[in-house]
Amino acid sequence: MDLKQLRTFRAVAELGSLSKAADRLRSAQPALSRHIKLLEHELRVELFVRNGRGMLLTSAGRMLLDRTTGLIRQIEQVRDDLQSAKGSPSGRVILGLVPTVSAVFSGRFARRVIAEFPDISLRIVESYGGHLVEWLHRGEMDLAITYGPAVDLHLQVQSIGREAIAVVGPPGSGLNRKKQVDLKWLVKQKLILPSISHGLRALLEKAVARERLTLNAMIEADSYRAQISLMEEGLGYTLLPPSAIRAELAAKRLEMAALVNPPVSRELILASPIADQPSIATTTIATLIMSEIEQLAKEGLWKIDMTA
Repeated sequence: MDLKQLRTFRAVAELGSLSKAADRLRSAQPALSRHIKLLEHELRVELFVRNGRGMLLTSAGRMLLDRTTGLIRQIEQVRDDLQSAKGSPSGRVILGLVPTVSAVFSGRFARRVIAEFPDISLRIVESYGGHLVEWLHRGEMDLAITYGPAVDLHLQVQSIGREAIAVVGPPGSGLNRKKQVDLKWLVKQKLILPSISHGLRALLEKAVARERLTLNAMIEADSYRAQISLMEEGLGYTLLPPSAIRAELAAKRLEMAALVNPPVSRELILASPIADQPSIATTTIATLIMSEIEQLAKEGLWKIDMTA
């Protein structure tokens, strides 16, 4: 096995298509097909099932992907660091963001990376906290902004701060007029919530349990965009950080009130794999993340307590 074959294998496995992998790697499709065949011949197993929909991993292929992804990233980072040592930071950095953070952060941050570090190739992956943590453990991701607490994550973590979670509802719900509502009021409403494995749901469940109340979700939606759409249809209420719905509030498509008695807040952390030495490009991006969040907070675009 050589690195070129393994990089080809990973690209095809991720994209499910030789043609898409050829576009990503900027290589001819027949050359990539030859790499896959040589790798299968050497390992004496089939790595893909080929059908009309593309190329799907076999069980052997999934095992190879699990065992080699972190290794490939480490080798790529060595190459990137050698190039960075000659001048400005360069290389590929994969950054994971939970959706509510991505809504306020990703566009502006990507613009700053392009302007200040044009030799760094930034890939942003949006997913829920559990997925991001798993990918960090497997070495498939360099950094992630996700929910705390950091206990038992077995990752290298840096606390970003805490932000309050507010009650959000449809236009005409009266939340703007109320200004604040308590937990006893909230649990009596029609609720649109993410499933139990979601970080925000876990926060609410703990708060409800402490107050010995009962929580019932009328609709479960694991997409926060879907939650927004359902609220705009007037179907119920949910809890979200204000920063994630700034545009909807300004357009009067949603209303919001503070949650009190008790208030609920979430800790945000910047996490990275604990076993790996971060590349120069990754360290640069991590520093830039903290700088950008501080700037967003100063401008009042992200209400986050970075002293917590």
